[in-house]
Amino acid sequence: MNPRVKSVNTTQDYTLEIVFNNNERKMFDVKPYLNFGLFSELKDISLFKTAKAELGTVIWKNGLDICPDTLYIESKKLD
Repeated sequence: MNPRVKSVNTTQDYTLEIVFNNNERKMFDVKPYLNFGLFSELKDISLFKTAKAELGTVIWKNGLDICPDTLYIESKKLD
């Protein structure tokens, strides 16, 4: 099983700075998802900034989430 999300911060350019429970810091780019289905709602930057770490993944105020495995595998390592 891949590590799970411990904390998350949003940026103005639709990326997530994520700390996983193994203490790795990674950056996940949400922009490729913004033109698909319900994820288009996240184009509203005020909604995008509601991202929080919960249940090992990232969720938004409108109930959207992203699979924690996707977040880990598709993100780029920081540091």
